[in-house]
Amino acid sequence: MTHARRTNRRRLGAAITAVLAVTVGTLAAPAYAAPVVGTTAAAAQEQEQEQAVVPFPAGAEIAGAGTTGFLTKKADGSRWTRYADGRSTLVSTGRAFGTVSDVVVTRAGEVVKLQDMATNAAPVEIDMTALGGTYSEFGAVGSTLLATTPRGAGVQGVHLIGSVDGTVSNRAVTGLPADAHGFALSSAVPGSALLTYTAGPVEGVQKTYVAVVDIAAGAVTHTYEKTRPILGEAAAALSATHVAWVESSTAWAEPPEVVVVDRSTGTTKRYLVGDAEGIQLGLVDGWVTYGEDASTPNNYRTPFTAQSLASSAKKVILDHVTSVTTAPGGSLLVRGGSVADGEGLYRVSAGSGDAPATELVASTGEDTGLRLLGHHVPEVIDLDKNRGIVQLGLELNRRNDISLSIEFARPGRLDEYDEYVTYETIKGGPTGPGTVPFTWGGSRHDGYGESRSTGAAYNGDYEWRVRAGSADGVGPVVEATGTFKVVRKPAAHDFTDNGSPDLASVDSAGNLVIYDSDYRHNMVTWPQDGGAHKGWNIYDRVVTPGNLGGSPDADLVARDRSGGLWLYPKDGEQNFHFLPRQKIGTGWGIYDKIVGGSDLTGDGKPDLLATDKAGVLWLYPGTGNVSAPLGDRKKIGGGWGIYNQITAVGNIAGAPAGDLVARDSAGVLWLYLGKGDGTFATRARIGGGWNAYKQVVGVGDANRDGRPDLIAYVPGKSDNDPNTGDPKGKLYVYESTGDWRAPFRPRSESWDPVFEGGATIF
Repeated sequence: MTHARRTNRRRLGAAITAVLAVTVGTLAAPAYAAPVVGTTAAAAQEQEQEQAVVPFPAGAEIAGAGTTGFLTKKADGSRWTRYADGRSTLVSTGRAFGTVSDVVVTRAGEVVKLQDMATNAAPVEIDMTALGGTYSEFGAVGSTLLATTPRGAGVQGVHLIGSVDGTVSNRAVTGLPADAHGFALSSAVPGSALLTYTAGPVEGVQKTYVAVVDIAAGAVTHTYEKTRPILGEAAAALSATHVAWVESSTAWAEPPEVVVVDRSTGTTKRYLVGDAEGIQLGLVDGWVTYGEDASTPNNYRTPFTAQSLASSAKKVILDHVTSVTTAPGGSLLVRGGSVADGEGLYRVSAGSGDAPATELVASTGEDTGLRLLGHHVPEVIDLDKNRGIVQLGLELNRRNDISLSIEFARPGRLDEYDEYVTYETIKGGPTGPGTVPFTWGGSRHDGYGESRSTGAAYNGDYEWRVRAGSADGVGPVVEATGTFKVVRKPAAHDFTDNGSPDLASVDSAGNLVIYDSDYRHNMVTWPQDGGAHKGWNIYDRVVTPGNLGGSPDADLVARDRSGGLWLYPKDGEQNFHFLPRQKIGTGWGIYDKIVGGSDLTGDGKPDLLATDKAGVLWLYPGTGNVSAPLGDRKKIGGGWGIYNQITAVGNIAGAPAGDLVARDSAGVLWLYLGKGDGTFATRARIGGGWNAYKQVVGVGDANRDGRPDLIAYVPGKSDNDPNTGDPKGKLYVYESTGDWRAPFRPRSESWDPVFEGGATIF
């Protein structure tokens, strides 16, 4: 688990400041204001102000600002948007530059175009090949292009390129070190640019600097060394009076610092800020503003904060920020959001004194905080469907950059511990309202920290709770709660009411032990209530017929050595306990085999089969009545004495009803397809070599594909002969295919059971 994931969990677990009640199974619709019939003068003025907020391109960042509009960038290109009417124009499908002016710089091939978006006049074109060198533009201040040109040995020079009345000017910036390289335009104000670069010998110690360049003079006026630079790109900001940048703090365990220098006096101040990645900086009228870009994949999120340069005053002005640029007049344009006003572009300018003023200029139409609109959690979840995979959903006002906590628990246990829980962070994704899907695999987590902590969910009632919050921790966490019921059809080998087949054994000491597979082929080796059921060596046959007594739970049937037949009804709880036994027959000593676990008559009730010592097969139809669970026996046929094992496997091969497999003394396995009336089709040979197994058990659906499977058992060392056999024995799973012609896939080893040689499984 990453630290980021843990941090998100802590945020979701914090005090919930907004909880929205929803009704299970319904989808609440977002509220919208009704049309205004009449307005006062104040209301009309307020409407005009609201209409002045223009659209901001969804998914874009601010890249530049002028007096009439602003430049945005995203993966599919750059656009210019006008303040007056919100008209948006695609200016380039690639890079575009535009800083503190209405001029936008684009490139087509070797030609750079400078387009004045305020006048919409024909663009000024500069053929870069005519400059007599290899130039790479990296920014623009007004109508002046900043470009680098190689000077050999990996170092660069910076040139200022412009065009006045068709005459192209090309000036080298003076005052830069001869070994400087890696230039970036970090900020600008009208007439000045703030460059960041690295200098020093290629094989020696290199240092990082920020430098103020006077555009008119073409010269560096101030240079500042970053004494503790941060690896990678770090923000810097420029105003008419100050310069600021980010660098590491003196203590490695502390967050980085914003360094602010007064350009006239050289006075330096340092302020601890958020993490090292994604810090966005700005300077505005005596304040330094900073905040961490919420889109960076790290653990810490900081709101956009204004720190006074004259006092200790500090104030949060936006809940989050992703990009910042300087606008003409000394203000900032900030792409960010507030819970109160939503996502968009904000102008930050000189305020009343206690903080800069913040105004929404353009809106994406999205909320910064999350709002819960509804959910898709059904009242009843059938885990027999879709292999137990359930698609659920949460309706939110936006679907990107969110963290979800999904919890399920038995009634009254949500705050005790999480039984079923998942945490998920969704970065990116669609914007706007819609369904955030999440999947539940029908599993549980009991929180014990042991091998049996996870498994298949039990049937019955549950409470659920979903918490959702912004991935960057902005805004309140919203919550939905409700209830649902998990249901499945009864399964013959399910004693724990969680759908998965269980395997039982009686050892030579007479202990009944039951193991829950939890749908895993390496079936859990943790015997639940192992040894709690003693005295089962009084029986010579034990059968798992299914819900023979008509309850939703699987029962056990056992025959004692005097021929008495006993029913052990399941107690209806999610454990391995049974109700006191009740006698359901006598004279069963005439049978050498008793078989259960299938509905052979097609009436939905499990039946029993028995073969007598003459090889006659008898059917005992199930009644579903716990007081008299078996009807009168019916003769099915003769000749079954040739088999040393008969197993009821359920509908294993796609026929209308339960099937049988029978093994003869030569180890050949035969399939008998059930017709649904208690009789069977002509047998079909399906394999040889099955005499390698002591037992073959129709265990039920072990892999959640909807078809019953087969377990084959090779015993371990016998108590009587400790020198032979495997000390633990082996179990193999034969998955069914649903095709009677080849009903099983190749075997796969299941687990190493703790059965000793004298154990019997069923």
